[in-house]
Formats: sequence, structure tokens, C-alpha cells
Amino acid sequence: MIELNDLFSQYLQRQIAAGWDGFLAQHAGEVVPFEAAPVQPVEARLAWSEALSVLEFFGDHQAAKSVAMPAEWPTLVAQQDPVMALAFCAGNFPQSVRNLHALLQAAELTSLRPGAQRPPSAPAVLHWAEQQTKKGAFPQTLVVLGVLRLAKQFGPAEDMTKAFSPKVPAEWQAAWSNEQAALAWHDGRCDEAIRLWHAQEESVPVLFNRGMAALFSDQLPEARADLNRAVDQLGEDNSWHHLGKLYLALAEMHRR
Repeated sequence: MIELNDLFSQYLQRQIAAGWDGFLAQHAGEVVPFEAAPVQPVEARLAWSEALSVLEFFGDHQAAKSVAMPAEWPTLVAQQDPVMALAFCAGNFPQSVRNLHALLQAAELTSLRPGAQRPPSAPAVLHWAEQQTKKGAFPQTLVVLGVLRLAKQFGPAEDMTKAFSPKVPAEWQAAWSNEQAALAWHDGRCDEAIRLWHAQEESVPVLFNRGMAALFSDQLPEARADLNRAVDQLGEDNSWHHLGKLYLALAEMHRR
């Protein structure tokens, strides 16, 4: 059996794409804080591709390719703190899970759940979101919701779900429901998110998210069952497949 350290190293290597090409935000003159464990930088173009990949499991996902990456995306990606319990949803990218030390040292996985956070100022992201949502198009609106959540603009994102829920096309209802649960999860309302995911019809993202939420609720049998089903339906060229495998290895480690 592959050791968790080896699996994590393989996972990280898959996240490092060739060609920075100016997509990684530069922060000249800023002090970079010391990390007890190395944290890999995230290449923004790769992150954008991964942030849209959930849409492949819902509706006419080809339309997602028309969503233009916001100008602020590289900076938003660079400012992201490492995440441990990551939902499979629009705006999220597996490269956010990049701190092995925190995963290995947590005595209780519930301690790695998202908590309530103070939203930073993000006027440029809010302006971009406003311009995009004027069109009222799907799946573009799903992407906007995901970017708002990633920017920790939970209030505006919640307002958006209320405004657009009656307007969501039938083919995107399942994806919209997954986004609402992900918004609750990353806003620290984890029990609410779990209830929402379990009320939804099964899909690869929903199975992944049920398993991820069970893992970080110390419900290991449920986590393994759902994650295995999700991973089996994700191709090995998909980074979410490898994150699912990492979560499964973590579940095995905590079972011992």
C-alpha cells in the first residue's frame, strides 16, 4: 500500500503545470511568512480550469468554456490559504489542499472543517460578479457564485442564491443545489451543508462532497463508501480523482 506521504507527494506533483506565463500573481516587496511545512504555489491558469471542471457533471457543460477568467483571478488564487476540507464545486480547485503537515497532525479531522470567517475587502471581484450576473446566463452564473464564495464574499453569495434560485434552468438545478451546499460548508455551516448534500440526487460531485464531509466529521465508513464511488467515476487525468484518493488514504490512516 502506498504510504500517505508518497500519495501526497504524487498528488502535489500532478498539480504543478508547466508554464507560469505571468498567470501567477506577483507580490514584489511583500514579506512571505515562514511555513513549518512547504506549501506549493498554485498556477492560476490550471486553477481556473479545475474550478470549472465540476460543470462537466451537469447540464451543457461546454457552455462553461465561454466564461472568461476574471482579471483578479491570479491574485485571488495567490491569496488563498491552504484548505483541508475542500468541496467539489465551481470555483474550487484541488490544488488548495497542499499542506500535508496539517493533515497528518490533526488528532481529530473535525478540527479541519471550515469555520466562520471575516470576509476581506474585494471590490474588484464584486464588480466583476455584478457585471457577469447582469446577463443572467447559465452556467456562467454558477461560476460567479463559486468565485464569490472563494473570495469569502459569503453575504453577497447568499444574496445571489436567493435572487437567482427561482430563475435556475431545470438542467442546472442539481448543480445549483450543490453550490448552495458548498456555500454553507465553506461558510462554516457544516451541518447544514451535510443535510443539503444528503437531500440531493446522487452525482459524482455530490458523492465526493458527502464523502469529504463524512471524513471531516470522523465518520470514516461513510466517507470511504462515498469517496470510493466518486473516485471510481473520475478519470485518472482529473485532479479531483487524486484528491479523492488522498482523502481515502487519510481515512485509512485514521482507522488504524
